[in-house]
Amino acid sequence: MVETIIPVKGAVKFQLTLDPTVWIFDDRKLDLNTYFVTEKAEEDNEKYLRDMGAHWSREIMEGAVFPPTLKTERKFDRKGMLTGTFGMEIKPFFNNAEIQTDAKEVVFECVNNEEHTFSIEEAQNFIFKFSQDGKPLLEDGPVHVLFADGSNVDNPIKFVRAIRIQ
Repeated sequence: MVETIIPVKGAVKFQLTLDPTVWIFDDRKLDLNTYFVTEKAEEDNEKYLRDMGAHWSREIMEGAVFPPTLKTERKFDRKGMLTGTFGMEIKPFFNNAEIQTDAKEVVFECVNNEEHTFSIEEAQNFIFKFSQDGKPLLEDGPVHVLFADGSNVDNPIKFVRAIRIQ
C-alpha cells in the first residue's frame, strides 16, 4: 500500500500536506475523461463584470431573493464519483503554500530516489490525477502528475512521494 499523504516542502512560507483521498468531494476537481478533449473557454472578464453589475442593480431595485435551501443544496453525482477519472489543478496548492520569490524549481520526489524537476511557471499548470474509473490510485499513486497539454496522459509521472520547492 502506498502512502497517501504528499508533503509540499522547501522554499515555501507554509509547508502543506496534501491528501488526495478527500479530493473526490472537492468542487474544483476536473473530469479527466473530458478535460483534455474539450476546448477550454477563456473567461470573458468584461462579460462577467457586466452580468454581475446587472445582477447587483436588480438586487438593489427589487431586493435580494434567497432561494429555499433544500432546492439549492448541491447534489453529488454518486454514479459519476464511483466511475469517473478525476484530477485537481496544482496551482491552488502552490498559492496556499506561498512559494518564496527566490525559488526557481519544483521537484517531484518519487520512489527509488527518482526526481522530476520543472520550472515553477511550468509546474503551476500541471494536474494531479487522483482517481481512475472511480478508484484511488493505490498501485502507483497516490497521484499521477499530468502536463497541462495532456501530452503525458499515457505516461504520467507516478509514485509521487513529496513535492520540493527550491
